[in-house]
Amino acid sequence: MSKVGRLVALKMQDAKPNLRKETTMAKIERFEDMLSWQKARELTRHVYKVSKQEDFVKDFELRGQIRGASISIMSNIAEGFERGGDKEFSQFLSTAKGSCGEVRSQLYVALDESYISPVEFKELHAGTVEVSRLISGFMGYLRQSNLRGSKFK
Repeated sequence: MSKVGRLVALKMQDAKPNLRKETTMAKIERFEDMLSWQKARELTRHVYKVSKQEDFVKDFELRGQIRGASISIMSNIAEGFERGGDKEFSQFLSTAKGSCGEVRSQLYVALDESYISPVEFKELHAGTVEVSRLISGFMGYLRQSNLRGSKFK
């Protein structure tokens, strides 16, 4: 079982007031189970879709850079998870978070060059912010938890 394969508590509150808060446990056994990885995958698909557009295709440097940075997000989440250590995982999550910023910055170039519409920019920008927040949240969880990873058993 992976380092994060331990039970992760997710607090679920019923919509009705005055009811007791319940804690359910979600098990993360594979990086594919992580919401941050799933959202990073969606972001990458969206980046690939918009970078296939006519003018964007011709800008080989930006196209390759933004695609590579989006791939880096999901790849670093996966690699860090598979390393089996909490400190290594946090480092890879930090790199993935940095790649979110890289994609976000490159979106401005794509917008300024009219490779993407303002609507596409807004959607993609929101995607990078969401993934970045999810990664930050997981990094905070790792700092606060007693999980030390499967390689330290």
